[in-house]
Amino acid sequence: MVNICLYFHVHQPYRMRKYSVFDIGHNLHYFDEEKNREVLRKVATKCYLPANNIMLELINKYKDTDRKFKVSYSITGVILEQFERYEPAVLESFRKLAATGCVEFVSETYYHSLAFLYSKDEFKSQVEMHRQKIKSLFGQEPTVFRNTELIYNNELGKFLESMGFTATLTEGADHIMVWRNPNYVHRIQDGTMRLLLKNYKLSDDIAFRFGQKSWNEYPLSVDKYAQWIHASDGHAVNLFMDYETFGEHQWEDTGIFEFLRSLPDALFKNPGTTFLTVSELARYEPVGELDIHNFISWADIERDLSAWKGNHMQDSALSELYAIETAVKESRNAALLEDWRKLTTSDHFYYMCTKYFNDGDVHKYFNPYETPYESYINFMNILNDVVHRLNRINREKRLAIEMQQGYHAPRPSITEKPVNIIQ
Repeated sequence: MVNICLYFHVHQPYRMRKYSVFDIGHNLHYFDEEKNREVLRKVATKCYLPANNIMLELINKYKDTDRKFKVSYSITGVILEQFERYEPAVLESFRKLAATGCVEFVSETYYHSLAFLYSKDEFKSQVEMHRQKIKSLFGQEPTVFRNTELIYNNELGKFLESMGFTATLTEGADHIMVWRNPNYVHRIQDGTMRLLLKNYKLSDDIAFRFGQKSWNEYPLSVDKYAQWIHASDGHAVNLFMDYETFGEHQWEDTGIFEFLRSLPDALFKNPGTTFLTVSELARYEPVGELDIHNFISWADIERDLSAWKGNHMQDSALSELYAIETAVKESRNAALLEDWRKLTTSDHFYYMCTKYFNDGDVHKYFNPYETPYESYINFMNILNDVVHRLNRINREKRLAIEMQQGYHAPRPSITEKPVNIIQ
């Protein structure tokens, strides 16, 4: 018997407009609406709509058989908002998938953020926001979680278990698995919540190597790939990847859509083959627990946090951003809080990464900046304006209180301390 768990991640950030130091205090429009619309419509045409059509076609093809085609998705809150604004047809296509009963939606942070690393309260808020969004749009209440970029460690596992999740997804990194098999369900350290591990070798054969002519297995046929899966043991082969794999990362002319359309038939040649959603897979009894003390992720060759943290620019930007969290929330200004939360999206710090070599091309994909330094300066200019707005709101509140108390004496001016920018 061979189980396959297909899981896809769907995300596009709110990209920032070019924001100079001269905009600070004068321009509240931080995000490039034209660019965001342009990117979303391009990816919708190349990936989301054709891929969703194929998924619906496959679900309907097997719905009256004893074997069902099933798939799981995590879709960030920020891209759901953009679907509603720019591409409602994509949102409607996901609703059609949800209505089949063969699609499960996975929980995550609404803003695709690194909040767990800096603020547990903000993390919980964003997870709850995302839960409510999924329930309102698709009628599901997610029970399985995936943190941003599959970031995970023991602490996060216990925290998620306390929030009621039954399972979480993460990377089957070699330095964690060692002799273990990622195709088996494991449990968190000192807990019962399930860990579902990405089989990165078989996933990356599609996500990264499919159209690579220098690859010794090129071209990858569905029959060859099905043989690799059928030769696997474990509870399920977990194929986790970005949804943009189909049509965007791997262009249509590589044959990626025909590969996707033909894969279930090739897999079903083995009569024991079944597709599982993530919650169905989580019902299996774990074979053991995993001790993951240091954070892991599915990014880059290191499978750690170095794509978003580690250089001075990234650390400075993240530190300054979360330093004002409490003040932003205490301002009770909804627009300011929303802008601040959009700044927590992990992509902004990914663009500041200075790693190159094997991971350089990956970091350039969808990146609107020429250099990581340009990204950092742009981000910090916007953050400085957020601080400017916050100080203005606080001044206005103090003035209102003083006027209510009948105090009209002149007050000393407040000198705003700008956010530090590394030279």
